[in-house]
Amino acid sequence: MADLFRSLGIDWRLLLSQAANFIILLIVLRAFVYAPLLRVLKERRARIEEGLAKADEADKRLIDANEMAAAKMKEAEREGLSVIADARIKAVKDKAAADEKLKIEEAAARVNLEEIMKRRRIEADAALAHEEGAIIKAAILKTVELSPDAVDDALIAQAITHVKQNRS
Repeated sequence: MADLFRSLGIDWRLLLSQAANFIILLIVLRAFVYAPLLRVLKERRARIEEGLAKADEADKRLIDANEMAAAKMKEAEREGLSVIADARIKAVKDKAAADEKLKIEEAAARVNLEEIMKRRRIEADAALAHEEGAIIKAAILKTVELSPDAVDDALIAQAITHVKQNRS
């Protein structure tokens, strides 16, 4: 075999030394380059997997947040409709109360107006009685041709009473 190596131009001692150098280089590279490189790659893979897991968790949280937001919106819509319905009911009640108050005020105004009309009627009757007295006094003076001092207030009052009784 030595002849075969020699005929090919290979020196077995050189080949053996190159093989030993290769094995030493392989051990050194494996210890100082390959192992740290594998450790860095493993850490990177772990960080990527952790990032993917966190992304999945964030997606789940986002979906949950969207569902909660939709539920809150529905609840707010229900509350809004409830507030509107309550406001309508209150408006109807307030209108009924205002109508009732208006009726009461109208009745009070009617009573007040009747009292005013009664007072005016009494005042008008008093003024009419005074005028009737003056007219009767003038008539008595003309018919009897008495002096104004001879006609007294008692006679005038009796004539007014007589006129009122005949009118009624």
